[in-house]
Amino acid sequence: MPGGITVRMLYALVTSFVICFLLSPTLIRKLKEKQIGQMIREEGVSSHKKKEGIPTMGGLLILISMVVSIFFWTHPCRYVWITTIGLVWLGLTGFLDDYLKVIKKRSEGLTPRLKFCMQGFLGLGLGLYLYADPGVSHSVWIPLLGEPIPLGTLFVGFVVVVVVATSNAVNLTDGLDGLAAGVVLVVAMSYAAIAYVAGHRIFSEHLKIPYVAGVGELAVLCSSMAGACIGFLWYNSCPAAIFMGDTGSLALGGVLGIVAILVKQEILLILIGGIFVLETLSVIIQVLSYKTRKKRVFRMAPIHHHFELAGWAEPQVVIRFWIVTLMLALSGLSVLGLNKLLA
Repeated sequence: MPGGITVRMLYALVTSFVICFLLSPTLIRKLKEKQIGQMIREEGVSSHKKKEGIPTMGGLLILISMVVSIFFWTHPCRYVWITTIGLVWLGLTGFLDDYLKVIKKRSEGLTPRLKFCMQGFLGLGLGLYLYADPGVSHSVWIPLLGEPIPLGTLFVGFVVVVVVATSNAVNLTDGLDGLAAGVVLVVAMSYAAIAYVAGHRIFSEHLKIPYVAGVGELAVLCSSMAGACIGFLWYNSCPAAIFMGDTGSLALGGVLGIVAILVKQEILLILIGGIFVLETLSVIIQVLSYKTRKKRVFRMAPIHHHFELAGWAEPQVVIRFWIVTLMLALSGLSVLGLNKLLA
């Protein structure tokens, strides 16, 4: 396998992009032939009714592109295996959900309880595996604080929360053409950079961040994710010709959470993935407010629908959320530099 990590990051990105870009038209045609299309909720934004029937489950192509790219360009190590297993497991979870929705015509798909159980099972397995390894830190590193906070047995629960939260957060964000794919693209490239420096002893010591031997291979994996998102965006940008569905959103979100855990930068994901946090909080606030006060805080949740109903065109919401994510990503990466100055 030629090249160091930086070269393989580029190869991985291009490989997943080419696969996703070239195979998408075929998948779109096949899905149309089998009438596997998006179902729009009656209570949703009225302007989205025109999206009824647009092919979904496009996340399958994102997953295939990533797995092929990972196979060709990463050096086998446990961090790559862990993340790839998580990608496939959550992809299958999302696929089952999409299958029940669009093929079996069950509007709710998997029950929320079963979906949470499948996500939680992955998080629990990962948490127990890492906790049983004496070579893995069971602490959480707070940017700018300098000293890690030991969690002990609570580390297992922390891992479960991160995996389940990120998986569902991306799923909530996937509501407008190109929104989730574009935000995931920026966050994935940010964590590619973080994984690179966290797996490099000299760079990690220079920046005063936790060093994790071998985790640099996740930079290649994150690059494959970014490439797949770019290829998918060609067809998912407004007006979308295909949607990723839960097959893609649950898997991509969970993988970002797993990567954040393995590179010991879970807290930084709150900043870099701020859009995911905002989308999730808007749903939680809306539900709590309605149940306790019978009043809505937002015109509709998740919050991207609120801005739509406030008069923003769909492309405006998407591009502005991309811009916010880019600024948050730059802010998050700058925190690593500030950590050195404050250490």
